[in-house]
Amino acid sequence: MKRYCKVSKTIQCISVFLLLLVLFACKPADQTSVTQAEVSGDLNPADATQFVAHAETQLAGLLLENEQMAWVYSNFITRDTEVLAALANKRFTAKQVELAVAAAGYLQIAGIDRETRRKLNILRSDITIPAPRDTQKIAEQSEIGAKLGGIYGRGEYCYANGECLDLGHLSDIMAESRDPDALLEAWSGWRQVSRPMKDLYARQVELANEGAAELGFPDLGTMWRSAYDMPPDEFPAELDRLWNDVKPLYEALHCHVRAKLGEQYGTGLVPQDGPIPAHLLGNMWAQDWSNIYPLVAPSGKVSSYDLTAILKERGFDAISMVKAGENFFSSLGFDRLPATFWERSLFVKPEDREVVCHASAWDVDEKDDLRIKMCIKVNAEDFKTIHHELGHNYYQRAYNKQDYFYRSGANDGFHEAVGDTIALSITPEYLQKIGLLENVPDASGDIALLMKRALE
Repeated sequence: MKRYCKVSKTIQCISVFLLLLVLFACKPADQTSVTQAEVSGDLNPADATQFVAHAETQLAGLLLENEQMAWVYSNFITRDTEVLAALANKRFTAKQVELAVAAAGYLQIAGIDRETRRKLNILRSDITIPAPRDTQKIAEQSEIGAKLGGIYGRGEYCYANGECLDLGHLSDIMAESRDPDALLEAWSGWRQVSRPMKDLYARQVELANEGAAELGFPDLGTMWRSAYDMPPDEFPAELDRLWNDVKPLYEALHCHVRAKLGEQYGTGLVPQDGPIPAHLLGNMWAQDWSNIYPLVAPSGKVSSYDLTAILKERGFDAISMVKAGENFFSSLGFDRLPATFWERSLFVKPEDREVVCHASAWDVDEKDDLRIKMCIKVNAEDFKTIHHELGHNYYQRAYNKQDYFYRSGANDGFHEAVGDTIALSITPEYLQKIGLLENVPDASGDIALLMKRALE
């Protein structure tokens, strides 16, 4: 499944999808598919090319159905939509596995042209969570994925006083509170949600490893690492090389933050010779430390502007924040987002139902049905996240005329890098250009600004 913070189609009446899924379930099996067992020595390069073309057609149709149902499930989390999402995913995964196994056989044919070989390799390795070919295990894998999504989307932690908070509200505590006990309870409380997921996840890994083995890989990790245009066993060394390039910066940053948090909370809570307690870093996953900037800002320096305060003062809401993001891309020469983007995206959390609030960018039909799904709050973090997610959308549209197997980023990391690079453009100069800052702060604020960016 091709998702990077991404997923799928129009929110229509659930009953319509019930009917569609029943109709799909009743369709006769495709009689033209080819399995690995049918790949014989009598086949030639032309057969491989024909197989690839047929596979692209089949998968494109199933992907659309799967993405549409995934969108409905992410926006209407119920037991029924969980079942329907699992059914759609089962069909898509079964066809992916069938064709991927066949692709492994076609790769043995001598004389295949470079483009066909590349597509066969993509087909063989481009299943995010593969399943074994056994139909019951494919169904089990799809059901597990749907259950995990539902548990995450519905997740709440209930305090002793009976108040129950979802991830969004718990994340606000992580970002804003300076009470270490409140932070620890919010951090630990959210991790109670994952306990029922543990056995499901372990089984998902077991099935995925089995599926990867059937595709010719030792395990799922090797399969994932094979998607970077290098032998998978070279990937860890390349990762280490890149990490070592930036390691001195992050070691210094860690040391500085640890010292400042020791001053704030005491060295009994923040020992100065080990890791920093994760719940003190301002983010539920400790992956972005910018919320604790006021505690660790350079001595004598303050942030030269407060983007969250500016957005609120100017009366921004979710839609105007997304419009600002669209204007950024339009200023670079990109076409405006399609009207359907504004009709079909989810920008704020509904009051009447459970949804998956984790920010994501969707390309439902791999043509022009672009969407984002966010529970946007008016703050600097979400303003930047919007630009990041739209970076996915514009990148998706940039390759939408490519063949099916090329409608993707160079790799998942590259797709994320596009979004992150766009987010780096949220500079004082940019904010002045769009009217959010009257004046660009002078150079005296650069260290503070760069410190905040490093924390991000």
